[in-house]
Amino acid sequence: MTVHQTDVAIIGAGPVGLFAVFEAGMLGLRCHVLDALSAVGGQCVALYPEKPIYDIPGYPEIESQTLIDRLAKQAAPFDPVYHLGHPVTGLTAIEGNRWQVTNSAGVVVDAGAVIIAAGVGAFGPHRPPLAGLEAYEGSSVFYLVERREAFRGKRVVIAGGGDSAVDWAISLAEIAASVAVVHRRDKFRAAPESERRLRALAAEGRIEMVVPYQLAGLEGSDGRLDAVIVQTLKGESRAVPADILLPFFGLSMDLGPIAEWGLALEHKHIAVDQATCATNRPGLFAVGDIATYPGKLKLILTGFSEAAMAAHAIHPLLRPDEVLRFEYSTTKGVPG
Repeated sequence: MTVHQTDVAIIGAGPVGLFAVFEAGMLGLRCHVLDALSAVGGQCVALYPEKPIYDIPGYPEIESQTLIDRLAKQAAPFDPVYHLGHPVTGLTAIEGNRWQVTNSAGVVVDAGAVIIAAGVGAFGPHRPPLAGLEAYEGSSVFYLVERREAFRGKRVVIAGGGDSAVDWAISLAEIAASVAVVHRRDKFRAAPESERRLRALAAEGRIEMVVPYQLAGLEGSDGRLDAVIVQTLKGESRAVPADILLPFFGLSMDLGPIAEWGLALEHKHIAVDQATCATNRPGLFAVGDIATYPGKLKLILTGFSEAAMAAHAIHPLLRPDEVLRFEYSTTKGVPG
């Protein structure tokens, strides 16, 4: 068994976990980062590496993979140690108000504090209940876009009304032969500006709005789609020509072992103090999508703020004899 000692163990190497390394590092705290995925990036890289993100300050548009690359570079001066490719299996309180985090490879990280930045936990797509769906999965039906270019010249049908559906419709309209958006009502759950852009493209004839309809069936053979059958609540149906179906109905969420750690949970999220992101267990903090409190907004930028608050709350726990004077990065600088 390999045991590593550090100041902070961060569970989750997504964007918020990476920024937590930076914030902790700016306060002189060393970090080890654990993640089940084999590379840093979390959901951003696993589900939509080429998806454009529009609400990162300073970047009118940035791809998920590019954002992760820059966050990793930002964290690099603080020499984080990554333990990737193996899920965390255990969390144990030990003497001295410390914690041991264990992963499936037998790695043990002994830390003074733990930041849980596990996103939505273990995740998988919500699949539409369509007969014969499995025959098309991986060839004509996809739940994420790994390579945007793979859809060039294709007839793409996107189902859903959230940010992923709207953002990909906008993006793929640039390269696909056609894009149709299927939604059960003429109101979307996406960011207002994204919805405005979607409707503008529809008005230009570059996107077809198939509303109010929902998925009803698939037509094709040998795993290749010819059309997607859609239907209104009144039973009126039509066929939308398609080579590709992208159903974006969100992710199913499973906390896995996190549910057994004695944390206060609310609807599969960890309840935290809004000012510090502290959980109900001393020394354990939660940030990003997995954390909840009144008024919480599930945005990456919210997670960034929470990472900073957690790091500042951890410092006096681990360095009680040090006076922490708040300094801006512009005056403090970053190690070269």
